[in-house]
Amino acid sequence: MDTNFLLQAIIYLSAAVICVPIAKKLGLSSILGYLLAGIVIGPYVLGFIGKEGQDIMHFAEFGVVMMLFLIGLELEPSKFWKMRKFILGMGSAQLIGTTLLLFVGCFFFMDWKWETTLAISLALALSSTAIVLQTLKEKGLSNTSVGRSSFAVLLFQDIAVIPILAFLPLLSTVNLEAANDAPQSLINGFSSWLQTLIVLGSISTIYFAGRFLFVPLLHIIAKTRLQELFTASALLLVVGVSYSMQLVGLSPALGAFMAGVVLANSEFRHELEGDIAPFKGLLLGLFFLGVGASINFKLIIENPLFIFAFGAILTFVKFVVLFVISRFHKKNTDQNLLFAFGLSQAGEFGFVIMSFCMQLYIIPNVLANQIMAVIAMSMVATPFLLLINERLIYPNSRSKEKANEIKKDNDFIDEDNPVIIAGFGHFGSTVGRLLKANKVKSTILDYDSDRIDVLRKLGFKVYYGDATRLELLKAAGCENAKLFIAAIDNPSVNLKVIETLKKHFPHLKILTRARNRNDAYELIDHKVENIYRETLYSAVNMGVDALVELGHRKYTATRQGQQFIKYDEITTRKLAEKRHDKMAYMITVKEEIELQEQLLKSDIYSQVAATNHSWDSEHLKKNLSESAD
Repeated sequence: MDTNFLLQAIIYLSAAVICVPIAKKLGLSSILGYLLAGIVIGPYVLGFIGKEGQDIMHFAEFGVVMMLFLIGLELEPSKFWKMRKFILGMGSAQLIGTTLLLFVGCFFFMDWKWETTLAISLALALSSTAIVLQTLKEKGLSNTSVGRSSFAVLLFQDIAVIPILAFLPLLSTVNLEAANDAPQSLINGFSSWLQTLIVLGSISTIYFAGRFLFVPLLHIIAKTRLQELFTASALLLVVGVSYSMQLVGLSPALGAFMAGVVLANSEFRHELEGDIAPFKGLLLGLFFLGVGASINFKLIIENPLFIFAFGAILTFVKFVVLFVISRFHKKNTDQNLLFAFGLSQAGEFGFVIMSFCMQLYIIPNVLANQIMAVIAMSMVATPFLLLINERLIYPNSRSKEKANEIKKDNDFIDEDNPVIIAGFGHFGSTVGRLLKANKVKSTILDYDSDRIDVLRKLGFKVYYGDATRLELLKAAGCENAKLFIAAIDNPSVNLKVIETLKKHFPHLKILTRARNRNDAYELIDHKVENIYRETLYSAVNMGVDALVELGHRKYTATRQGQQFIKYDEITTRKLAEKRHDKMAYMITVKEEIELQEQLLKSDIYSQVAATNHSWDSEHLKKNLSESAD
């Protein structure tokens, strides 16, 4: 096989470019696309990468190194302290619980020594930071409760790698002159206690070097004002620390993580993050591709029962532990499932610990390779498990929850107010607070029991109930009310409410929320007059402020903003009629944009209050005053 570097690069990139879009088109994650691409071009399928292709992992693991460095940079002490309950509570419970269950099970059912069993249990208890964080990012869940809990557990695991690697040399009882094919490092040949001291000393060195060497060096580099030199320095920092860790047999990713933590409070934090981030994304994709290519199908075929059974048991044990922990922290069923499935795999640090254990002769090479195959298979299985949860398990669990919610009786409403608000989230609560401040009483309906509990604690009188149900609308006083504000988060539910109102309460004036222009089209079809698009008014206000900051008169800018809203609402109603004819729709859009620009320009010259400077920006007032003098 041709080992030309450029040819290999073409193979890797082509596989990614072909497989990842296909995976995304099928509704799968990009991670699964990379993994499948690696399997296809690997030595056991098409053979584009021979066994020597395992060298790709040494390069691809640099993506994990980059990611751990960025995680370390984000770990400010204040942020860590705020999350201490989740990090220490959930993280320690997961690691200890999983390790204990795996250790007990393997010790009694496998013919392994206790040292071997403990090392394997510790390695498999760690989840894949790369897969979980990338998945959460793709699904937009990074800032949700599930995202924060997952990050806390992963962060504890990443930190726990330090004492685990320091502890492993103490388990080594095998003659150091044993197998010669195990990985070598500078600490090979030393006694166990001395290896432990070297590990701890290396970590301490990273900490002090970061404080007293890296930061002053970056100050010097920054004074040159050369962006490319600063980027090179950032890469040098990561590579240098990673190589130093590798020399003493430790994980390069661990060293990068420590370096990131040390620099988290420096003034260069955001600059370093911006320089490293582009490399991280590409190399992480290469890492997943390398994991797929490195799966030893020959080893799996030789002993499929052990690998698949052990992998299934591992996933089940981790799922149960994670689900119980999430349940203990009182999360919803859908959050429990996503949290448990997402972290149920083994991770990249498992490869690191297995290699370190082979180096210390704690685990036989054949068994270590089998365990690494289990780790790789569990990582490949994770996107499929998440897909099954998303398509099959989650909808069923959610429907059961909704059924339980429906069984709950609606609150008894003892008010008869002129205004009724359905949906009291961020949008509805803003309207409600404004009305309340002006002494306008409203009857507030919401279907989220958790949100209602919070709102009631804040002093709002909110009633639980499904606003699509006619009996609730009657109980809320729709027959006598003057105004109904439909502000429900879900556009389809909002539309159902309006349909019910139009049919049974035609006298009631409706003001409704619309997320975007497409939602507005649906509402227009239902003859709704007062539609308020979420982004339109805030965007126009920003545009008005931008004009004022650029020196335009505030009166002129404000008038232009109001005219823009007026013209855009007229245009929206015209486009609603033609949206099903794509060609006619595009022509009308172009015509309306040109017409709107002409109307706004002509409006500037026809203002009746041209001498009214009470609206003007402060610096324009000053200029006019100086000119008058």
